[in-house]
Amino acid sequence: MQGWAKDQKIGLTKIKFMGDPAGELTKALDMEMTHPGPASVGIIGRCKRHAIHVVDGVIKNIAISEAEDDPAGDGNPSATLADAMLSAMEGH
Repeated sequence: MQGWAKDQKIGLTKIKFMGDPAGELTKALDMEMTHPGPASVGIIGRCKRHAIHVVDGVIKNIAISEAEDDPAGDGNPSATLADAMLSAMEGH
């Protein structure tokens, strides 16, 4: 995750990249992809594309990018991109 953060040049921003190699947080947040999809792309057990705005340990907003025909949210990730999250944060 640190390599990805470095590549994305987040530096000293307030953005925190976090890994979940065992899927514990993914399951606790109910973000595990369960869509059968093509097994060859490894959907089962993957985390849904999501973004969470947390302030002092309190979840203020959760956004998930998924659709019936696009469980990974690859076709339209807009709900979890920076512009959408910044708009959602304006009220908090």
